[in-house]
Amino acid sequence: MTCLKKIYISIFLSGSLVSAAGQTTHLHISPVLQNKMVVQQNKPFKVWGTAKAGEEIEVKADWLSSKVSVTATEKGHFLAILDVPAAKAGDFRNHQVEIRTSDEVVMLDSLLIGDLWFCSGQSNMQFSLKEDKHAAEELPHAADANLRLFNAGLNFSEEPLDSIAGKWQLCTPETAKDFSAVAYYMAKKLRDSLRYPIGVIFTGIGASAAQAYVPKDVLATDSQLNKSYLAPYLASPKAKEEIDGGFSFEKVTRPYLLYNAMIHPFRNLSIKGFCWYQGEANHFERKIYTHLTQTLISAWRQVFKQGDLPFYYVQIAPFYHEKEDPALAFDAFFREAQERIADLNNTEMIVSMDVGEARDLHPKDKRPLGERLAYTALNRTYGYLNVTYKGPKMLYIQYEGNKAIVHYAAQTIVGGLTTRNGESPAFFALAGDDQVFYPAKAKITEHTIELTADSVTNPVAVRYAFFNYPVTNLQNGAGFPALPFRTDHWPEPLIK
Repeated sequence: MTCLKKIYISIFLSGSLVSAAGQTTHLHISPVLQNKMVVQQNKPFKVWGTAKAGEEIEVKADWLSSKVSVTATEKGHFLAILDVPAAKAGDFRNHQVEIRTSDEVVMLDSLLIGDLWFCSGQSNMQFSLKEDKHAAEELPHAADANLRLFNAGLNFSEEPLDSIAGKWQLCTPETAKDFSAVAYYMAKKLRDSLRYPIGVIFTGIGASAAQAYVPKDVLATDSQLNKSYLAPYLASPKAKEEIDGGFSFEKVTRPYLLYNAMIHPFRNLSIKGFCWYQGEANHFERKIYTHLTQTLISAWRQVFKQGDLPFYYVQIAPFYHEKEDPALAFDAFFREAQERIADLNNTEMIVSMDVGEARDLHPKDKRPLGERLAYTALNRTYGYLNVTYKGPKMLYIQYEGNKAIVHYAAQTIVGGLTTRNGESPAFFALAGDDQVFYPAKAKITEHTIELTADSVTNPVAVRYAFFNYPVTNLQNGAGFPALPFRTDHWPEPLIK
């Protein structure tokens, strides 16, 4: 048996490069590229890594009739680009890609062609399936060889990295239990709906701030973001510390470190889109957060170089912050800032107000959120326009004496207005010229809601679910919750 054949067999069995005894390996591919991964359909599949400088690398995929040849640069880097066909419903064939030099071979095996979604954020996105409200019924059935999961290992870096820890795995009860519940439910719904392979990557960490996921140069060239995030960090003693991979609640808020270690390594990977669930770490910010997140989106799109990739994100959950005071609305003002992110092209916010738990920052029911992400993708990305993906959104207010009538955009009240518990809509409030809000009685009248409040004889402003912790009941006939709103532009009170 020749030396090359020995290498070939070792690679095929283990899925990693192994040389014959005494040989030094020079051919290495990105750790993002592994056995069992999902290859993004209908987009180029990039195979990148390192080899000996000037060496020719041949890459052959079993779905192509010809190979691709590239030459390693003076620094030993190479990147080969393969065409990938469109996925077909019911096609779950395993594929192989062979990467070869004159004396080394890497074989990627058990690949599927489908769609690949990239999920990130903080603890509510990290929240595992085993912690979910439905874990006992869901986990025994979480066995799907055509749904693939990648859980990225935590890391931080001062400089952009090519390496990433983590392993592509088939979805089983054992692998799913420690995976993001939101990402799992989204991927499962897409798999069931599209009937072809789905891959999902989770790369985030609890308590992390949005600025941690933005490239350093992007922060530096934006005057607002530089002043608010980058410059204060670089001027602090923390910036002079040696960076390692260890977790701390402070460290996950530092600018750009998570981007370098947990986003940048995936930059050459073709994907279908992004999902994001983050905000609690920035919840006292307002316009700057909107700008920060829109900048994050634009930066990721530029780095991944696949146009305006869809970016769907989840609103922060209702939470009382240890104070049951409906006058406290700092999270409501933050949700406004979150909502404005969707002014950016090809973005959409998922409303979470009805599945929150006022006394728990990490609500246990993640299934609706994951499925709403999937429904949003089905409508917005895949073109299934008959799939409902949003709830009632206020269009305008009509004032008649002591009454305010809420009108909703027609396309958001599919199946009419209703409540999930059969009771009157909760958490409406009215105010007069004195700018004092009082709880309002709400009555559904066909496709509008009539509001009155005994203490407000001449209403001039309406708010709905506009404080820290309302767990709402108003929805459309398809079960999607109403979007919180306020009609006034009165300044936010100072927090005492």
